[in-house]
Amino acid sequence: MSTARRTLLAVVIGAAIIGPAALWWNMSRPAPQAPVAAAPAPEPAAAPAVPESAAAPAEPVIQYPVEAPPAQALPLKAADLGTVLTDLLGRKAVLEFFALDEFPRRLVATVDNLGRSHASPMLWPIKPTPGRFMVEERAGGSVINADNSQRYTPLVLLAESVDAGKAVDLYIRMYPLLQQAYEELGYPKAYFNDRLIAVIDQLLATPGADEPIQVHLTEVKGTVASLQPWVRYEFVNPAFESLSAGQKIMLRVGSVNERRLKAKLTAIRQQLIKRVVPR
Repeated sequence: MSTARRTLLAVVIGAAIIGPAALWWNMSRPAPQAPVAAAPAPEPAAAPAVPESAAAPAEPVIQYPVEAPPAQALPLKAADLGTVLTDLLGRKAVLEFFALDEFPRRLVATVDNLGRSHASPMLWPIKPTPGRFMVEERAGGSVINADNSQRYTPLVLLAESVDAGKAVDLYIRMYPLLQQAYEELGYPKAYFNDRLIAVIDQLLATPGADEPIQVHLTEVKGTVASLQPWVRYEFVNPAFESLSAGQKIMLRVGSVNERRLKAKLTAIRQQLIKRVVPR
């Protein structure tokens, strides 16, 4: 349940509609029959026409091409990221929140996973949140404790302190590293900026919820009991449980924090759209 700090900040600082590559199989044709001796050889059968659309997989269309960084801005290297993040957020915040090793790979993997059912904790670019997810018992069952949202207050304050324009300036300079990391992640023909914007849109579309939100422990089958049961809570409402990993996080941080984070995400999105190259 500590994924909120690790994943949402990665979105604030840094979506591609990934079209799966089509796999075309050549149809094997049977060997031609030998002609009868007294009969003239048959005309060779015409090869079946291959539809033009099936000749090759279509290249994904880039929806939001990123503008080139200013000519005076030097290209960023992975080793520079600690310095530039410190310039943007301050040394204390970088040391407290960030895992800088393999930061581009961590960031693109986390953004991509936010839009999916699970965001792997092994790839998060943000350090763990202190404390643990809190619930309270009521007559109808377990609900998210109202005080749980306070665990995310430092994250929200840091997110609100980030200048959206400067964050996107850094993102533009960082983009070649991010695109390369995204391709190495397994999407050689996809465009990371498209994916980022798509995930932001998904987070902004997180449905509202009346608080407190009911949760219950995930059923664990087997003979070995979980040593950390708090990480196994699920939403009782099946509509909430079917949401993406990022949307579930938006619900878990509390309604007040959710509104504040959505406001920052909206500002980041507006800045990203301003930097799109006209087509």
